[in-house]
This record gives sequence, structure tokens and C-alpha cells, in this order.
Amino acid sequence: MEQSETNASSRRGRAPGMFWQFFKIGFYTFGGGWSIVAQMQKEYVEKRGWLTEEELLDITSVGRSLPGLMIGNVSYLFGYHAAGFPGALACVAGISIPPLLILTLVTWFYTQVRDNVYVSRAMVGVRAAVVPIMASAALGLRKAALTGRAGYLIMLLGFCLYLFFGVNCILIVLLGGLLGFLLCTWRERRKEADGRGAP
Repeated sequence: MEQSETNASSRRGRAPGMFWQFFKIGFYTFGGGWSIVAQMQKEYVEKRGWLTEEELLDITSVGRSLPGLMIGNVSYLFGYHAAGFPGALACVAGISIPPLLILTLVTWFYTQVRDNVYVSRAMVGVRAAVVPIMASAALGLRKAALTGRAGYLIMLLGFCLYLFFGVNCILIVLLGGLLGFLLCTWRERRKEADGRGAP
């Protein structure tokens, strides 16, 4: 009982540190939600070990599927996973305040910034830098997402349905979830059958 209370209080104590970490991330998170995924993987999977690649992939999948901004959804889900409701609020506040401040400044000086050639050139560089950040996030989660040939086949099926047949993204996500469920169920039943057949 005391051990569980200590663990709960230590998890709640993470919230202030998580706020400042997400506050820093919020200042240089270009490219939308995928860039935060790459930074979370480095900080909380590889460095601190607060969650596994599979858990980060689950959080990203749910955050991407829910209504609203992916970056806010992922921040909230991760914060709740790591430190409960205080952690969720800390992460959402931390990731939201920097863009709000920056957008407020840009709005005040929009007419001066809009046609500025230097700003336009800088944005070209920012857009180019976003591509490797997104690729890093995708490659980092690849091991957790694509487990065996079946994962690659489901990915290829989703790609073809979207690109060549114009199938709605929601239907592709639902189909992927159904195929994943059926695949895991089949694997578990196969393991049970092999276990019963073993001498």
C-alpha cells in the first residue's frame, strides 16, 4: 500500500518537469505532430525509459485518430500515461503556450512579416528541415509498427487504398485496426494450439 502511494506521488511529481520539457519542445516543434513524436522518442523512450516504442506508437495512433490537433492529443495522452491528470494538463499547457505566444507576435507584425523576403527564404529552410524530422519519427516507430511481413502488407494495402482508390483515411484506419485484431487473435490461437500439441 505504501509502495503504491509512493509511486503515485512520484508520478505526480513529474508534472512540473514535463511542463518545462514540453514548453521547450513547443518553441521548436515545426512540422506538426510528427516532429513532437520524434522528440518524445528521444527524450522519453531512449533517454528516460518512461515508455516503450510500442506504447508511444499506441499513443500516436490514438492521438492521430481522435478529433482535434494531433500534437495536443498526443501530449495529453502521454502526460496522462506518465503522471496522471496533472501530467496531462502540464503537457498540454507546455506544448500550447509557446505557439500561442509566437502567433500573437506574428499577428501584431503580420503586415511587416507577410511580404518580407528574408522571412520567406527562412520558411523554405524550415520546410526542408521538417522532412528529416518526420522521417526520423517514422523510422523510429517502424520497428514497433511493422512486426513481420503482415505489418508491411497492411501498410502497403493502406497506401494503395489511399493513393490509387481514394478511400477515406478513417476507413483505412478502421480496416487496419480490424486486420491487426484478426492477425493477433489468429497468432494467439495458433500459439495455444501449438502449446497443446507439444509433448
